[in-house]
Amino acid sequence: LCPPGVLPLCCRPPAWDRATRPPPSPPQPPGLPLAPCRSFSNNKIQVELDESSGVATMRFKSPPVNSLSLEFLTEFSISLEKLENNRACRGVIITSALPKIFSSGLDITEMCGKSMEHYTEFWRAVQELWLRLYGSNMVTVAAINGSSPAGGCLVALSCDYRIMAENPKFSIGLNEAQLGIVAPFWFKDTFVNTVGHRIAERSLQLGSLHSATEAHRLGLVDELVPEEKLMEKAAAVMAQWLALPDHARQLTKTMMRKAVLDRLVAHREEDIKNFITFISKESIQKSLRMYMEMLKKRKS
Repeated sequence: LCPPGVLPLCCRPPAWDRATRPPPSPPQPPGLPLAPCRSFSNNKIQVELDESSGVATMRFKSPPVNSLSLEFLTEFSISLEKLENNRACRGVIITSALPKIFSSGLDITEMCGKSMEHYTEFWRAVQELWLRLYGSNMVTVAAINGSSPAGGCLVALSCDYRIMAENPKFSIGLNEAQLGIVAPFWFKDTFVNTVGHRIAERSLQLGSLHSATEAHRLGLVDELVPEEKLMEKAAAVMAQWLALPDHARQLTKTMMRKAVLDRLVAHREEDIKNFITFISKESIQKSLRMYMEMLKKRKS
């Protein structure tokens, strides 16, 4: 059971129910306006909801590499909550508006040289994103149109289905170990549930980044498609999932994921303290500063 006073999305009643939702609109005759398509956008996230299909598309638009800053994380969670609360929305396709990058992962600048209060706020926002996405009642499809290391990989892992563009230059994985950082237990749990214990153990220890082909072979992504077919395929997969009764799918998803979600909820404050203790170590701060300097040299 969830701790008193805490009710993550996985434990809430389904956001959509066939018994209460109006029947879908019939196909519109030629010449009539298309069904409404609603959009909302903020600094980092662009969302477009097609009410005729019940499918939203969420695009990351935070140049240069869609890093998961505090602002990005907050906007992501708010956007997801808006879609969850909209009964016209049944599924969301998550992708990037930037070429060649899905998300570079957690923003290093948020974890280097900041106050304890900032670290607390930042890590709570990371937790919130995962709790909302992994526990979402909606069908979630990741259309991975670029590289997706570390936290970007976690976003993809948290979705129900992952489709990646078939490009030898794109890679994906939880590579925190390369930066001297340990992936927290809920990153690990999500990874293990996707690829199995042995593959996850080896990949996490080595901080491996896998090519698209290797990621597909390991089960890290479900399908590979040519880049130009990515969104078309994501829409087709979404239609397949939405053909099922929502209540059965939602309850099954909750049954499969609830234990993993509950584990973080039960240890959320402890997890924040562990992150602050770890990230505040001078050795870790030094590693992060060196990594940032390396990135600066690459840009120059």
